[in-house]
Amino acid sequence: MTATALSAVPLKRALISVSDKSGLLDLGQALSARGVELVSTGGSAKALRDAGLTVRDVAEMTGFPEMMDGRVKTLHPAVHGGLLALRDNPEHVAAMEAHGIDAIDLLVVNLYPFEATVASGADDAACIENIDIGGPAMIRAGAKNQAFTCVITDPEDYAPLLAELDANDGATTLPFRQRQSSIAYGRTAAYDAAVSTWMARFEQTPRRIAASARLAQTLRYGENPHQSASFYVDGSGRPGVATATQHQGKELSYNNINDTDAAVELVSEFDGPTVAIVKHANPCGVATGSTLAEAYTRAFDCDRTSAFGGIVALNGTLDEATAAAIAEIFTEVVIAPAATDAAIEVFRRKKNLRLLTTGTLPDPRTASRAMKQVAGGWLVQDKDAGHIELADLKIVTRLAPTDDQLADLLFAWNVAKHVKSNAIIYARAGATVGIGAGQMSRVDSSRIAARKALDVAEVLGLPQSAAVGSVVASDAFFPFADGLLAAAEAGATSVIQPGGSMRDDEVIAAADEAGLAMVFTGMRHFRH
Repeated sequence: MTATALSAVPLKRALISVSDKSGLLDLGQALSARGVELVSTGGSAKALRDAGLTVRDVAEMTGFPEMMDGRVKTLHPAVHGGLLALRDNPEHVAAMEAHGIDAIDLLVVNLYPFEATVASGADDAACIENIDIGGPAMIRAGAKNQAFTCVITDPEDYAPLLAELDANDGATTLPFRQRQSSIAYGRTAAYDAAVSTWMARFEQTPRRIAASARLAQTLRYGENPHQSASFYVDGSGRPGVATATQHQGKELSYNNINDTDAAVELVSEFDGPTVAIVKHANPCGVATGSTLAEAYTRAFDCDRTSAFGGIVALNGTLDEATAAAIAEIFTEVVIAPAATDAAIEVFRRKKNLRLLTTGTLPDPRTASRAMKQVAGGWLVQDKDAGHIELADLKIVTRLAPTDDQLADLLFAWNVAKHVKSNAIIYARAGATVGIGAGQMSRVDSSRIAARKALDVAEVLGLPQSAAVGSVVASDAFFPFADGLLAAAEAGATSVIQPGGSMRDDEVIAAADEAGLAMVFTGMRHFRH
């Protein structure tokens, strides 16, 4: 970098072309008051002129009018030469003089709202029309020439720009331009990634993939205090923690966000009043009820110890009675589609409790991609949107489940989908009574779930394990009969599992001998 490039660059000319006109008039007035020449296009130029400002049309600079419904207006050497010219390079300066190219010191551009158009559910034609071409080209040109050109892509950077000019006698400094170049390239990369992701729906396995997300929050730390962390949102509009309104409480932590996401995705599986309590991304209690208050009490009873300091998700409007029940113990986060004023008032007495409302729930059957980073690459798969209906179940034992057992089997199956593998779920009357999660052996998960069911019995004063008379769900097949027999010993009467083991016949025979009813789903739900 030359000595000239390291010096401050006085701001004499700005090219402004924005889709989002937030703060545009204030910026234009502030620049004009500093003697900066304003060059602009289309709607931006009109808005500035309507505010009484003097604006030079970009068409005057290029010698060509805007054409093709505005698709072509800034793709011209007069624009890109003004953005890219190295002003300490004699050949560049000579070329500018020979061709009448004016230097552009400031570029203010934000792009057509492609992400918002896609999120709105617009048709393909509208989405394609909102793919910006000239904007990204100008941003890349100006950002590359950070030695001389300052690029602003977000309205939130208007105030820092004006502060920079005030602090440097109307000039921008190299450190400021470098920072803005980084922001600019991040914006074009994210924009192209959003377009690429949308286009990739036409391919089962795209040759290249890219992710687009915007910083929403710098977190206090990650999973542990020695890890830094941030929260980014992808703009997809999928309801959940990323789109929720926080009504009270301190900022969400990394673990809060992770657990809250797990909780809201789980309750979205159910139609009737349902509550899930999650701890360390695993449900410790899930239940349905005639009301949310009843559902919460039943979910809480599944594991009262683990529920302390947990995340509570509801699939309906949080009411006063449910809020009062939740407030009886320490809870980190409560998330629901909505909350009544009375419920919000109950929580105001719990200043550290975070209350989030999402407006609606995510659709568990919506197809999307899930990505997981590994050393040197990414694993990419379809999100687990698998769903089983009653008609999908295959009865494989001599004894058939009753209607009540079938309802509980489907309930337990939907819960198992959201429990870390190996997962074993005992459920009865629409409530979990024992959950075994994340064990290397399915037998161990069965034993842990059975132990939890004994704890439930002790807490509720039952004469025997809460697993007696329950159903049991396994997220993957039983490779041997031992896991099935452990469930039978705990008191389960019917079983739901994917099937597909080489030893299915042995497992079915063991179920028949134990007097169990068993159904196969033909689908597994590994969750790692």
